[in-house]
Amino acid sequence: MPEWINILPKDGEVYYLPDFFSKQESEKLFAVLLNEIEWQQDEVMMFGKRIVTQRRMAWYGDENKQYRYSGILRTPKPWTRTLQEIQHLVNSTFQTSLNACLMNLYRNGEEGMGWHSDDEPELGKEPIIVSLSLGAQRAFDFKHKDLGNKQRIYIEDGSLLLMKGATQKHWKHALPKSKKVLNPRINLTFREIQNG
Repeated sequence: MPEWINILPKDGEVYYLPDFFSKQESEKLFAVLLNEIEWQQDEVMMFGKRIVTQRRMAWYGDENKQYRYSGILRTPKPWTRTLQEIQHLVNSTFQTSLNACLMNLYRNGEEGMGWHSDDEPELGKEPIIVSLSLGAQRAFDFKHKDLGNKQRIYIEDGSLLLMKGATQKHWKHALPKSKKVLNPRINLTFREIQNG
């Protein structure tokens, strides 16, 4: 792995890789994924109630790689050819065996994601999550669970964000809303489901 710089000051590892895909490649991938993915509104359980979110989501992966988050069990759709090509590229780049992908479509800056950690049991003790961003640039925040330290980066079109080590144990992350962002963003988060 090249000499990437950890953007977290302590208790975790997060690496940001701009230009993993060129502008032209990113635009092509965005158009393909926007049309071929079976997007649906996400549902989460909050305070005992089922809430439908604004953003669209999709869960793809190897057979039997179910994933429960926000109180809802997701069953994966089979990989599309495009997703499988990206999965193979990510796995070969990082020497990982990521076998599923949670995708989010944010149509503009009015749609975001609140503070959370990807720390579900299916992901193991120290999960590796590789996040590919296509489309609009967005702010992305980290907050230490105990100390409250905050760290902000700006995620660009065609970039990758790698989270590993104790990151999910000690940090939360969020995609804040912004009225200044008018364009859509597709986010692919590849992860390894250790059940099934």
